Amino acid sequence: MPSKRNSYAKPDFWSQKAFREGYPARSVYKLAEIDEKFKFLKKGYTVLDLGAAPGSWTTWLLRNLDENGKVVSCDLNPLSKDVKGNNLVFFQGDLLSEEIREQIRAEGPYDLVVCDAAPLTTGNRTVDTLRSKALVEMAIWYAQTMLKAGGNFCVKIFQNGDQQKLLMKMREVFTQAKGFKPEACRSESFETYLIGLAKK
Repeated sequence: MPSKRNSYAKPDFWSQKAFREGYPARSVYKLAEIDEKFKFLKKGYTVLDLGAAPGSWTTWLLRNLDENGKVVSCDLNPLSKDVKGNNLVFFQGDLLSEEIREQIRAEGPYDLVVCDAAPLTTGNRTVDTLRSKALVEMAIWYAQTMLKAGGNFCVKIFQNGDQQKLLMKMREVFTQAKGFKPEACRSESFETYLIGLAKK
């Protein structure tokens, strides 16, 4: 049986497809699958992409919006140099900083907030899950604060990161909240997604 390290090192179907289609990473197909199921993106939307680097989700969003739409992305790291667009606004910085929060708020309000951010992993599942939960709580704050009424939300979480409690919290904010694991997730991965639909 191949080790986890080897399976991650070898480009799989999704990684090869991403390379062919000009995306920085395979994660783009998770977003495409989530949108296909939940229909949460429309052409003229203003979208906030949290923890966006290297930029696959931002690229997919730009390709699926029209000139009336806008993507606002933020990450500690820069986007890949090929990720660009007239309707892209990128902020490089810490999503927890007040300065970045105000810059992002000024570009809103938003129709959709997405977050595919993952913590720096340690290999200790308990620590990694707690770090993931903290990122989810941050993303929920952005959704709660900056989404328009009727807006949608999607965030990655490591499984066992208190997702049931977080879904309960999301149900106070959204008309519907549910978990979903796209087929494009690696089979050995313990990541899944929380989806919030139609902000109250």
